[in-house]
Amino acid sequence: MTSGLFALASALVFAVRFAREPRRVGNAVWFLVALGFTGLWLLSFFNHVEWAQIAIIALVALVGGLGALALPWALIANGVVMLRREGRRLANLLSLLAGLGLLAVFALAVSSLVFDDQPVLRVAAMAVLFVTGYLAFLFTALLLYSILYSRVTRRARAGAVVVLGSGLQGDRVPPLLASRLDRAVQVQQRSPGALLVVSGGQGADELTSEADAMARYLMDAGVPAEQIVLEDRATTTSENLRFSVALLAQRGFSGPILAVTNNYHVFRTAVLARQLGLRLNVIGARTASYFVPSAFLREFVALLLEYRKTNAAALLVLGVGPFLLFLIS
Repeated sequence: MTSGLFALASALVFAVRFAREPRRVGNAVWFLVALGFTGLWLLSFFNHVEWAQIAIIALVALVGGLGALALPWALIANGVVMLRREGRRLANLLSLLAGLGLLAVFALAVSSLVFDDQPVLRVAAMAVLFVTGYLAFLFTALLLYSILYSRVTRRARAGAVVVLGSGLQGDRVPPLLASRLDRAVQVQQRSPGALLVVSGGQGADELTSEADAMARYLMDAGVPAEQIVLEDRATTTSENLRFSVALLAQRGFSGPILAVTNNYHVFRTAVLARQLGLRLNVIGARTASYFVPSAFLREFVALLLEYRKTNAAALLVLGVGPFLLFLIS
């Protein structure tokens, strides 16, 4: 009964928050909380069925154990692939570093069990596990909510579509950017007459502006030139959004707007649009599967930094808490 009330209450809070503003980071936490309580409520139906309880515990232990053991190695393998294909940049090291970090956490936890006569080691392990658990909770919440948000917006119609730039190869549109443009064309096909705003300036190693190269790509795909709007000054995501919306306003456009980026970047772009006070939603384009883990970790780190004061306070409590308990006891 209690778990059912908690499930209903958290689901209602999430539903109200989502209906009011789906682009809030806090929605991700409420979504996972609602899922957790709903899961506990469903499990309560098996309280008096012994074989079902045993089966559920075994399944959770098996899946959780295999996942915990396999995840670090999967991240390390992905990190190696990223280094080989994308180069040795810090952003491409994130999955590798995350995998190594998880292995270090497991090693510390095992050491605290083996050397159980070392209370300081045990408390240190507890602090690290609490912090890791907090980060894992946030990561899972943001991952699941990003998927939900992308599902909700992917069929949306629009009077204008803003395509965010992501860099050129000389004067050519690379696959990552091409996927965004292809997605914009799909939206335009179900929203005939929609304007396509291509946004991106010219980088130091580029032969033309992103907007110009993107416009040529769209015209080659059959989009009429009069439906393409060029925004060729932006160098950041924030500028992509602000400058593009300003261009549309200058044309007197006041209809619904969609921004197109890659799937891993959807939710953070939506959060940024909300912070800028822009009334638009964001949809995602496909990304090469090997690129997604590292890219989403980068988005996660960026959101942590965006809300660093809140997270710093939580991390301080979780990290210092076990040491305080040790001193009191």
